[in-house]
Amino acid sequence: MLPYKRSQRVSDLLRKEIADIIMNRLKDPRIGFITVTGVDVTDDIKIARVFVSILKEEERTTSIEILNSAKNFVRSELSKRLRMKFIPTVEFRLDTSIEYGNRIERLLREAGKSESS
Repeated sequence: MLPYKRSQRVSDLLRKEIADIIMNRLKDPRIGFITVTGVDVTDDIKIARVFVSILKEEERTTSIEILNSAKNFVRSELSKRLRMKFIPTVEFRLDTSIEYGNRIERLLREAGKSESS
C-alpha cells in the first residue's frame, strides 16, 4: 500500500515542475520574485491550484495576472515533461499564509512586550 494518495504525489511533482518552468522557461520581465509554495490537486486530478508567494507587494497583482495568462503555456510544458494520461488545468493563486504567520508572530511579540511592561 502506498503511504499517501495519488493526488498528493501528483501535487508534489507538479509543484517541483511548475517552479522550474516559471524560473527557466517563462521569459516575462514583469514577473517579480516568485516562490511556488504549494499545489492543491483535486482527487480526480482535473484541476491544480498553484499557490505562489511574491516578494514585493506592489508586484503581486501584475505577477498573478501574468501567470494566469500563461497557464496554457505552463500546461503544455507540463505535458512535455510528465507522463500522465491527463494534465490538470492550472490555476494560480496568491498564498497569504506567510503574511498571516508574520502577522501572528508580530502580535505575539507585541503582547509579550506589553505584559513585561
